[in-house]
Amino acid sequence: MSILRVENLSVSFGQTPIFQDVSFELNAGDWLMMIGPNGCGKSTLVRAISGAVPYAGRILYLDEDIRRLRPGELARNIGILAQNHYVGYAFTVREVVRLGRYAYRRNRGGDPEGESQIRRALELTGMNALADKSVLHLSGGELQRVFLAQLFAQAPRVLILDEPTNHLDLIYQKQVFELVSEWRKEPGRAVISVVHDLSLARAYGTQALLLYEKRALAQGSMERVFDPAYLNTAYGMDVAAWMRTMLSQWS
Repeated sequence: MSILRVENLSVSFGQTPIFQDVSFELNAGDWLMMIGPNGCGKSTLVRAISGAVPYAGRILYLDEDIRRLRPGELARNIGILAQNHYVGYAFTVREVVRLGRYAYRRNRGGDPEGESQIRRALELTGMNALADKSVLHLSGGELQRVFLAQLFAQAPRVLILDEPTNHLDLIYQKQVFELVSEWRKEPGRAVISVVHDLSLARAYGTQALLLYEKRALAQGSMERVFDPAYLNTAYGMDVAAWMRTMLSQWS
């Protein structure tokens, strides 16, 4: 049984279609990379899965339509890291990470594992030393790690990351992708990432979904989706040649 299955998903804003008839499956251990040129609908697809925009089609979590799941149940199983974070409050790092346990604290039995999950998330993301510092005084990379820690504390089975390293320095890109890679090693977990950097996608992904002209142009293994015939069509250029040119600067 797949963890997450998307069937014939379509999103339109008014009379304007954003994408149509997108389908894919996510199994335990998968890291699905959503790629494609700007404006192809990658972030909107993520927002549809999170319930932020209306859609046609079905999204199934463990064979159950997510429309039937209560918000708390959905939050305990699917976690989403947005592309940008606005912070206008002087919470500490620990307090922000603790918000990841909100869906658990509403249970009748309380949240007996909450503090241990928070400590583990802080340790995993290297934020222990900053746990009592205000998030208003953090760098962009540190803030991204705080929200990633919040997501780890949430302890979902599926992580959905919308451009998780957008605007981050190289060291933070490396840290975030390696943290997620380590998180994914636990049994029963899977990841979906929206990415623009094809090198990162190829390095960490187990499968890919290439969106182009409002549809899935290619999907499946990294080898299949990264075939030049698909990439060159989607990006309107010789992608491999461009990548080789860029890498040659380091030889």
